[in-house]
Amino acid sequence: MASMSRDLTVGKPAAVVWKFCLPLFGSIIFQQLYNIADSFVAGKFVGEDALAAVGNSYEITLIFIAFAFGCNIGCSVITSQLFGAKKYQELKTAVYTTLIASGVLCLLLMTGGLLFGDALLRMIHTPEEIFIPSRLYLNIYILGLPFVFYYNVATGIFSALGNSRTPFLFLMCSSLANIGADILFTTKLSFLFTYGVEGVAWATFLCQGVSCVLALVFVFRSFGTIRTEGRVPVFSWELLGKISLIAIPSILQQSFVSIGNILIQGIINTFGTGVIAGYSASIKLNNLVITSLTTLGNGISNFTAQNMGAGKLPRVKEGFRAGLRLVWILCLPLALLYFFGGKYLVYIFLDAPSEAALDTGVTLLRIVSPFYFVVSAKLVADGVLRGAEKMKEFMLATFTDLALRVILARLLSLTALGSAGIWLAWPIGWSIATVMSLLFYRKGEWNRRA
Repeated sequence: MASMSRDLTVGKPAAVVWKFCLPLFGSIIFQQLYNIADSFVAGKFVGEDALAAVGNSYEITLIFIAFAFGCNIGCSVITSQLFGAKKYQELKTAVYTTLIASGVLCLLLMTGGLLFGDALLRMIHTPEEIFIPSRLYLNIYILGLPFVFYYNVATGIFSALGNSRTPFLFLMCSSLANIGADILFTTKLSFLFTYGVEGVAWATFLCQGVSCVLALVFVFRSFGTIRTEGRVPVFSWELLGKISLIAIPSILQQSFVSIGNILIQGIINTFGTGVIAGYSASIKLNNLVITSLTTLGNGISNFTAQNMGAGKLPRVKEGFRAGLRLVWILCLPLALLYFFGGKYLVYIFLDAPSEAALDTGVTLLRIVSPFYFVVSAKLVADGVLRGAEKMKEFMLATFTDLALRVILARLLSLTALGSAGIWLAWPIGWSIATVMSLLFYRKGEWNRRA
């Protein structure tokens, strides 16, 4: 069992957190390469309209990712607690229950997405010139949802068992393959598709499918190393309830964030295709950082959950401090790169960007990047709150951030600031929500016992 899992309740907390979280950081970097590769290839090999179409559809795909993420974190936190408490039979049942429930949820989402995709694209004021390619990209993405769901559940299981290295290796290989497949499908095989974004979407579909299947195979292999006695139930309503208590707030949080992003995308779309393309490029870079930091927060959730399950509360506080040091070290080079090198990063996606696209991309990155140090503290504190099942506090801080960003984006975009006003909403929302999350963290029982 040692090779496929890791007990996070023993060893020096700082060393344990870093050793566990760094592969998670690498994993999410490669996972984000899927989306960045799509934008890169669409912008470089097809054109600015194609980049705008991919970016436009991306905001809607985040709703589906929110549900997959909820299944991931719900399964991960509960199985982490069971692993820390050495309740291996319940752990296996929790995993099987998650796989069954995730399949049902995924089927419902696919049906809804295929039926109402047009309405969603209309709702965000998708320009007519990119409507058809946006819809094609979205449809193909929806067909690949089972891969997205089950891959997320698999990585949640690995994380719960303290194994962050295996999913990292899967993602590294599949993401690099996705870049090659994107280019192949939009150049040599472009004759197969009416629109270039179709090739980008099918390449991603193929590579996500391979990584999902491999991850599930290794999950069941790892289960074979965990010894249990007697028949293991494949479904439990009680465990589904416990998983849901973590998953549903996480799904709601991520869904509302996605809905907020869609509303913001609707505001952005009123500024024209150039601003949409610039935003599509820079928001992928921004999301690379935020999603990476969120994943590190998920690692802190696993660390917290295992130690809460084992009754080792003082280690939770030490894990928070180690996580905070880790995210700040990682934020420094990224913030500097985005602030000073934004112009060159936009050129990664567009060979000859319009003035509006270039100005949009550079301005957004310069406004948000200094505040990565702020939002990273929130995400680490959120990780502790989730791992300790303090979902009410976690959701309150997150919804405050979201509401502020949507309201301020609308109000500030109507001022002389124009589209730049939209980007200013991010640091304001982050700052207020971070204060809230840190206050909730300080009230935790780990601070009273440490």
